Amino acid sequence: MKKLAILASGSGSNAENIIEFFKDSTAVEVSLIATNRRKAGVLERAARLQVPALVFNRADLEHGQLEKVLLDNSIDYVILAGFLMKVPESMIAAFPDKIINIHPALLPKYGGKGMYGHHVHQAVKDNNESETGITIHLVNEEYDKGRILFQAQVHLSSEDSVEDIASKVHQLEYKHFPKTIQSYIQ
Repeated sequence: MKKLAILASGSGSNAENIIEFFKDSTAVEVSLIATNRRKAGVLERAARLQVPALVFNRADLEHGQLEKVLLDNSIDYVILAGFLMKVPESMIAAFPDKIINIHPALLPKYGGKGMYGHHVHQAVKDNNESETGITIHLVNEEYDKGRILFQAQVHLSSEDSVEDIASKVHQLEYKHFPKTIQSYIQ
């Protein structure tokens, strides 16, 4: 059984989607949800879905306490689902090619520090892009530069609002993130 930990900073809709996808699996289980925000919606989802959860702070991340918890719980893969903090190099070394992130754009476009969520969608809109999408990639020492595992795109119209773009991207995330995780780890 492969054990996943999901790190999330927000509402946790992608985390819930992943948990639901693997709930009947005999090969993969979501063993832990971890967040850096005490009021993150992902905590309510974890409780409702009966997945253990914990809250950590920047020091816990930077000084290896979170990494130790993951290792002590025999976590095989770390999934970043709307997680907004930079993963420290020590954690990347402890989980080589085993930290998977989803980015709400077609990398290398609109990646890097500060490019997440609404900021990405606004940049896509401001640049009158005719398409955007998602990139699922491994995490390395640089923001959004790890090896790409999967990309999917969606066409945009000039009439699409930032919220429309976000909605289209979320649909791609829900459809492809769990399946890409499954195909990579099995």
